[in-house]
Amino acid sequence: MKRHVVCLATILTAFTAAPALAAGTECEKLQALTIPDVTVTSAGNVPANSFIAPGQQAPMTLPTFCRVQAIAKPSSDSEIRFEVWIPPGAAWNGKFQGVGTGGYDGSISYSALATGVQRGYAVASTDMGHTGGDLKFAEGHPEKVIDWAYRAMHVTTEAGKLIVRDNAGRWPEHSYFIGCATGGHQALSEAQRYPDDYDGIIAGDPAYSRLHETAVYVWAWMATHDQSGKPLFTQAKLQTITKAATVACDKLDGVEDGVIDDPRRCKFDPATLACTGAETDACLTPAQVDGVKKVYAGLRNPRTGEQIFPGFSIGSEGYAGNQGWNAFLVAPKTPMRSEVYNYFLFNDPNWDWHTLDFDRDVAYADAMIPFVSAVDRNLTPFQSHGGKLLMYTGWADPVLPAEDVIEYFEGVRKTIGPKAADGFMRFFMVPGLGHCSGGPGPTTFDMLPSLEQWVEHGVAPEKVIASHVADKVVQRTRPLCAYPLAAHWTGKGSSDDAANFICKSPEGEKR
Repeated sequence: MKRHVVCLATILTAFTAAPALAAGTECEKLQALTIPDVTVTSAGNVPANSFIAPGQQAPMTLPTFCRVQAIAKPSSDSEIRFEVWIPPGAAWNGKFQGVGTGGYDGSISYSALATGVQRGYAVASTDMGHTGGDLKFAEGHPEKVIDWAYRAMHVTTEAGKLIVRDNAGRWPEHSYFIGCATGGHQALSEAQRYPDDYDGIIAGDPAYSRLHETAVYVWAWMATHDQSGKPLFTQAKLQTITKAATVACDKLDGVEDGVIDDPRRCKFDPATLACTGAETDACLTPAQVDGVKKVYAGLRNPRTGEQIFPGFSIGSEGYAGNQGWNAFLVAPKTPMRSEVYNYFLFNDPNWDWHTLDFDRDVAYADAMIPFVSAVDRNLTPFQSHGGKLLMYTGWADPVLPAEDVIEYFEGVRKTIGPKAADGFMRFFMVPGLGHCSGGPGPTTFDMLPSLEQWVEHGVAPEKVIASHVADKVVQRTRPLCAYPLAAHWTGKGSSDDAANFICKSPEGEKR
């Protein structure tokens, strides 16, 4: 399948060349806008605190805003729904924001739209060209796969800016994108494929290597189930592993806080939990020890031995409630997202994931549908545009192994050179962060102000302050340091106060 690039460049060029509007178009009249391949289906002002998101009962706490709904059809089989929310008059901060989606969901991100407009942004969200959370939308619809992979976000971005320009009478001064998980994938895709779309991008827990990630899910499922398909682990047993690993490795960073700072330094061996008598949730059988080690090790090509995808971090097994491997690797009846092979690659709903060949089929996916991933390490065009990129990921992420994101960051630095990369790119590891949220670490933080300072004032962020919040109370604060630097307690003052930490390199690592 060939990569398709569809854009509104000619339309944007035409509008850029035209004189600025003396005044913007009233919100209700935006429905009459004529944009190639785009139909505005609804436009109107929404009074403050009156908007109820689909599927919800109570109205959201929102200021008055202009709500525009539209459908884009850049191909004969495309139907990309998107919304643009615009604060009125002086309430608009003059900036545009695109927001990412999650998983393979085909839905508008109303909570992200709300956050954006509350901050004064004109903000756009898309359903990525389909409805629902499963992958059956792709069966027999290769154009919809392209829409989901990258085209829908780009078309939404360009049309969204145009709608904002028509309503406000001027182009946004700056454009930002924020996304985590699939949204992080979309963030890196935008930086790689459409480097002029955004001035600043935040890519959290980016699932950029989508095809190899899908393969490791199959591997991890097989490692955590017996041959009959019965799970080897209970949630209680996974929590036992995390507790033991935390006891073994928590103090390596000099602070005992229930968080493993850098699991790569942790030498925890699950065999230390081997049962010596009857099996209980407090011990592991030989099959369970082997399964944990396989998940830690990740996926390698069985023929060449080459690493296809890194393993999951020590400490990600079962850190709280139903978080961890149980929700994403153990409890699912079949490997998570294995339908990528059914509907994206083979176009066969009856294909059996048990037949997946980790050598032949992984290579075939890379050759046939490479555009599903966003793995290009050459971000020179984005750098040349003046773009700034902030990345982050959690050490305790049970969905996307942290070391995969590290590999991408280091790959960019190797490809374009460390000095060039440091001029527009920062990466923050978050100890104890699960998948975009949750976990025992400092998981509450906001990187947008730091990105704005960098884009608009040239001040690069070297740290971001994060908090651990429980029952709506801040328990501790901690700096997140620009990788490979890490937060180190000075030994003076409370270790729950970020002011008592400095960012410095771990031994043997240099920036």
